[in-house]
Amino acid sequence: MNILFEEDGTFRAGTMLADNNTSLQVELPGGKRSKVKLANILLRFSAPAAGEVLHPAQALANEIDIDFLWEVCGEEEFGFEELAAEYHGEKKPNALQSTSVLLRLHSAPMYFHRKGRGRYRKAPQEILHAALAGLEKKRIALEAVERMADALVGGTLPAEFTPLLSQLLYAPDRNKSETKALESACARSGKSPVRLLADCGAITSTHDYQLGRFLFEYFPESKGGTGFAEIDLSTLASLDDLPLAEAKAFSIDDAATTEIDDAFSVMRRDSGWRIGIHIAAPGLGFTPDSALGQIARTRLSTVYMPGRKITMLPEQVIDRYTLLAGRCVPAVSLYLEIADDYRVLSHQSVIERVSIAANLRHHDLEPVFNDETLSTGLSEFAYKNELKLLWEFAQVLQAGRGETGQGSNRKDYNFEVDWQNRSDAVGSNEAGVIQIVERQRGSPLDTLVAELMIFANATWGAALRDAGVSGLYRVQSAGKVRMSTVATAHEGLGVDCYAWTSSPLRRYCDLLNQWQLIALLSEQPPPFGHKSGQKGAAKTSEANVMLLAAMRDFDLTYAAYAEFQRGMERYWCLRWLLQTSRTTVTARVLKDELVRVDEIPLVLRMPSLPSLAVAPRGAHVQISIDGIDLLEAQIRARFVELLSTQADAVDDLADDETVDEIADEVGDEVSDETANVDQIGVAQENELPAETRSVTALEAEGDAPLAE
Repeated sequence: MNILFEEDGTFRAGTMLADNNTSLQVELPGGKRSKVKLANILLRFSAPAAGEVLHPAQALANEIDIDFLWEVCGEEEFGFEELAAEYHGEKKPNALQSTSVLLRLHSAPMYFHRKGRGRYRKAPQEILHAALAGLEKKRIALEAVERMADALVGGTLPAEFTPLLSQLLYAPDRNKSETKALESACARSGKSPVRLLADCGAITSTHDYQLGRFLFEYFPESKGGTGFAEIDLSTLASLDDLPLAEAKAFSIDDAATTEIDDAFSVMRRDSGWRIGIHIAAPGLGFTPDSALGQIARTRLSTVYMPGRKITMLPEQVIDRYTLLAGRCVPAVSLYLEIADDYRVLSHQSVIERVSIAANLRHHDLEPVFNDETLSTGLSEFAYKNELKLLWEFAQVLQAGRGETGQGSNRKDYNFEVDWQNRSDAVGSNEAGVIQIVERQRGSPLDTLVAELMIFANATWGAALRDAGVSGLYRVQSAGKVRMSTVATAHEGLGVDCYAWTSSPLRRYCDLLNQWQLIALLSEQPPPFGHKSGQKGAAKTSEANVMLLAAMRDFDLTYAAYAEFQRGMERYWCLRWLLQTSRTTVTARVLKDELVRVDEIPLVLRMPSLPSLAVAPRGAHVQISIDGIDLLEAQIRARFVELLSTQADAVDDLADDETVDEIADEVGDEVSDETANVDQIGVAQENELPAETRSVTALEAEGDAPLAE
């Protein structure tokens, strides 16, 4: 006697050897013996042989029309032998007939729902139709995936890809047919998704691709992109009744600066001077919970990149409050009464309107106001005396913080993009010609602006602290810099507290602190509450929670913006190498495998570099540029020759800790063959113009969070 039974979801046939009442001893066609429970037995038969039933039955099952089988079934539950008898017209169907029907029923779970071993029930019509529709939809989708994959491999962009390009490039959804097609095409072609889409014409500009990744995450079209909703300027507070300052102020900025946050004034007194530090005051025009306040809270900072920027506030609002020459604008001013020997006798903070007499620009001032001209004698130019006085006062402030004023050999770089021209060496689709201009850090103008801003930020931070008004502070201890709501020391700057307040047009942290400072000077309740333990603190717990949330979000967003800026500077460094047709460059050894290109802020890891015993820190080496991929922002480079082992005057190498920071940021992701470039900025914190400055410079100036 032979039996058909089910084991682990599979049908098997065997010859019965022994009947043990509750189970049978069975020999399978291959000779293996098995114990089969009675409950698992579906059919007993004498012919054909056990090894000759399943394969022929499957062939018969394949010929059965499943739709016809479903039609002839009743609505009640049935056994497979019952249906086999009806289908084959036999009162007692043979083993092959019964098994073929069983196999066909089992193969069509959409048509027949299993109700037990060998028992089934036909699916209700509406459920079957829905299942069949889903199956058809899946079939069509699979065909579409194959069609789209074939097009991609052939170099054609499928029409379905056009509205989904950003998502496919930056955050592909693996549930979508387009993503499946892209993955299939990449597997078949051996190309990366980005390279494959570029070859199909989906990426026309490598710059737009690099920028698009950032915009997709931080400025998605679903949230309005980089634009602003229409602003009703009539909602801004009228400030015409503010007192008018006696002094005429002037600003010092880069040529491209539009968010002019700070200006200065100098007035002679009988026993000394009165120096004014004037900060633009958008905080007077709108409140944190206003529409503009929420825009600033959402963006948190202006985004800088070579050749472009995305402002924190709408241009109309910036234009309303920027310290533009020829206008009288609201400001929060810090006046310093100083003696002839530059001792600070007293200081006073006021809210007022200030007349801006001039916007001085770095490119005009630096040729006539620098270390050399200060030592040999200044020529005549506008604001000569005021600038000299402020520089001399800044040196006193610098010495008061424990700084020597000797500066360092470190370099900054300005990235200037001419969007009206193109470079054939880069590609006809790429607009923009880049200039990377080196400038020495710590010029007299830098010192002048930085020291006055540090003094203002430290003074106003102390004012908030002493009044018990909450604020956001920059603190440094044990070499680590962080944001805090507690006013503790910034050891790197040598001040007992430091709150960013001098850039309210472009940083939310500064704007928030300005709202708090305005409330203090106006003797009004601060919008973000008092510190815990101060009078009224119990009523401002919600405001303090908002303060902590703002600090956290600002810190994270500001770091992300700085990382993006570094990435775009890396990209433009590669553009510069292509544009100048460089095949070799010289570089200096920083440490171990790290080198930095001499002419641009480009750091590479070179595993093939000789050991430090042969090429010590500061040694000059020659590097061959074998290839640059703007799409992946990668460079293929290799060590060629040791030019000099002299390790003198190594720029950007103040100490071993600095070099370790560089090594950490370059990371292990680069090699001679696929070396990502990076620019590393490290230094002290101060305040300088930001429009065209590299992140190296901005980190040095407190405009990026990873520097101190």
